[in-house]
Amino acid sequence: MLESNKGFFSNIKSDLPAGLVVYLVALPLCLGIALASTGRPDLLFSGIIAGVIGGIVVGFLSGSPLGVSGPAAGLVVIVVNAIESLGSFESFLAAVFLAGIIQLVAGFLKAGVFGYYFPSSVIKGMLAAIGITLILKEIPHALGYDKDFVGDENFKQLDGHNTFTEIYYAFRFSSTGAIIISAISLALLIVFEQPFMKRIQLFRFVPGALFVVLLGILIELLFINNFPDLALTGEHMVQLPVAGGPSEFFSFFKFPNFSALSNPEVYIVAFTLAIVASIETLLCVEATDKLDPYKRTTPTNRELKAQGVGNIVSGLIGGLPITQVIVRSSANIGSGGKTKAATIIHGTILLLSAIFIPNLLNYIPLASLAAILLVVGYKLSKFSLYQGMYRLGWNQFIPFVVTVVAILMTDLLRGIAIGMVVAIYFILRKNYEHSYHYNKESKNGAEVIHLLLSEEVTFLNKGSINHTLERLPDGASIIIDGTKSVHIDYDVLEIIQNFKEHTAPMKNITVETRGIPDVNSVGAH
Repeated sequence: MLESNKGFFSNIKSDLPAGLVVYLVALPLCLGIALASTGRPDLLFSGIIAGVIGGIVVGFLSGSPLGVSGPAAGLVVIVVNAIESLGSFESFLAAVFLAGIIQLVAGFLKAGVFGYYFPSSVIKGMLAAIGITLILKEIPHALGYDKDFVGDENFKQLDGHNTFTEIYYAFRFSSTGAIIISAISLALLIVFEQPFMKRIQLFRFVPGALFVVLLGILIELLFINNFPDLALTGEHMVQLPVAGGPSEFFSFFKFPNFSALSNPEVYIVAFTLAIVASIETLLCVEATDKLDPYKRTTPTNRELKAQGVGNIVSGLIGGLPITQVIVRSSANIGSGGKTKAATIIHGTILLLSAIFIPNLLNYIPLASLAAILLVVGYKLSKFSLYQGMYRLGWNQFIPFVVTVVAILMTDLLRGIAIGMVVAIYFILRKNYEHSYHYNKESKNGAEVIHLLLSEEVTFLNKGSINHTLERLPDGASIIIDGTKSVHIDYDVLEIIQNFKEHTAPMKNITVETRGIPDVNSVGAH
């Protein structure tokens, strides 16, 4: 139940454990995306900075109750190419700063309205695809074989494999230690999902994911001390930079090279980041709102402003670009988060743990975290979702399935674009079919065709109306009725007038119009 009191701590019993789970999910994602984006271990902390800002700064400013922001896998390729073209990470930070300003301006210009134009079938397809992608991508990490970063969503991967060949190689070269840890972790998470566990007071407040991570650390320490052949190392563990002292810790923060603003390439990168990050954010906002059990609506213009401020701050202190991210947001919802306090808590824990316990965090096996993400993926792509979309009919089901397949075989944004094209096709086809009501009636003993135009008649309807008029038989009588229409586009009025003045007389068709403005008067107006 959502407390009506709007105080920060009003839902803390739900938001604190959810924030812990989101933190556990976000930690490897921040590090993995940073390594993939920069290719430099010394810049791993840039991902943590972005995660902290996404949680605390964007969390406070955003109107999204459940959305979680941070570095996004969808921006990796853009970041890699941008750093290479600009010549340094510091010059890239100047572009991130500018991208934030562009997003902030876009928010004030109310560009967030575009977020409402993504069809529901495509958004649900995106959620299902992310769920399947999480499952497929985490299997190799659960088996202890994958050189790609946690959170890699692309079909083609950096090590030359793809989603499916990576699984093949993972089974061939699996790690027994990772399998033991992931199997125990997954079993524990399944037990925590059972109703009887919710009746135990302790487990209502402490999330199962926390037990899984703590158990994973204990098992790893057991392997190190007693079964060294089973111990996990290197890329199979969390690899958070550890500072030797305060001065080294502050050296992790980088600052933008504003002299790079004289380079036109910086502005191209900034606009690219702003556009792609805003699109991904608006997609995630729409998807998160659909998952929200309380069906709250996020103000999209405010979200763009929050993201803009987040990227401005991130660019100023050495962080990667930020977007709202569906994996972290869905983990928040699945863990029972109720307000944006969970987002802020996750960012705060991320900051404090990076300062005070980095050594301990580096004992966390990725196999434990893979088990958590496998459960998140399952919740996003349950079979009931597919059943529900199928029951809605082909107009919804086909764009949904196409979106799922397209995202799995390409990446998030390309898949969404393909799904949008298919969805728009079905929208146009439906619009074509329902632009008017056609019936025959008797008038003075003669049969008259009555064409009642719909409330809104746009240029998209001119094809179907023109097709109907052309098929009228010679000698027919027709009433074209626009009395119920609020608006009729000029294109449609032109077709009706041409038919009435030229085609109808040649075919001996009697035409009566009602509520149809004259084309010339519309043009003059």
